[in-house]
Amino acid sequence: MIGMTRERRLAEIFVEVADSLVEDFDVIDLLQRLSARCVELLDVSAAGILLADAHGELQVIAASDERTRLLELFALQHDQGPCVECYRTGTARTDIDLTRPEPAMGWSRFAARARETGYVSTHAIPLRLRRRVVGALNLFQTTAHRLGDDDIALAQALADVATIAILQQRTLERSHLENSQLESALTSRILIEQVKGVLAERWNTSVDDAFEAFRSYARARHLRLSELAEQIISGGFDSTAIPAPAPAPAPPDSRDDRLG
Repeated sequence: MIGMTRERRLAEIFVEVADSLVEDFDVIDLLQRLSARCVELLDVSAAGILLADAHGELQVIAASDERTRLLELFALQHDQGPCVECYRTGTARTDIDLTRPEPAMGWSRFAARARETGYVSTHAIPLRLRRRVVGALNLFQTTAHRLGDDDIALAQALADVATIAILQQRTLERSHLENSQLESALTSRILIEQVKGVLAERWNTSVDDAFEAFRSYARARHLRLSELAEQIISGGFDSTAIPAPAPAPAPPDSRDDRLG
């Protein structure tokens, strides 16, 4: 995506985000879209967003795909990685080469797991407004090349948008209600993860495809992801009403290859 095409898409995305900032917008859906937009606009393979709960503990709130979500969970379980460090310091860490021991000093277990996942470099951008840090945006690459200054600046701009979106939801409320709202969003994410697993097992498909089908159904009917997930888990909604994702195309028959 280059030139005017990228600029036009970027303008569309910022309009999309601004249009989402209504009184009762869905934080989880917005951050999920934002992680997907990072992959679309930047020269990265995946993105994940971590958000701090009421106790200052990081939680995975969004990821562009399932393997990235699991990697982020690994980082939190072992309390290490550039995203954790970025949140604590409020400082961006960019162009980290995961194949060399020096840049990953202090979180070797995370670096090893990231390499196993297929990533060779990563970047961590704080979700920060002035001195307030609410989380971190993590970007991953499967090929070894540096992100340019313009891409890093754009990543920070997207992180800033996410931060403003999170904080503006709470601007008219008392501080103790702010924490309960964020806690509610994180609790809702747990329900959504359960639904992803249920649907993936039912349809015998990947978790990513199951989540996309679930999201598409909710957005087409203007339903909040958390509310629909809660209804499915409680048995108040028949999930068979959600169209199953189209099956992945079968790989070409090796016999045909030989005949060709």
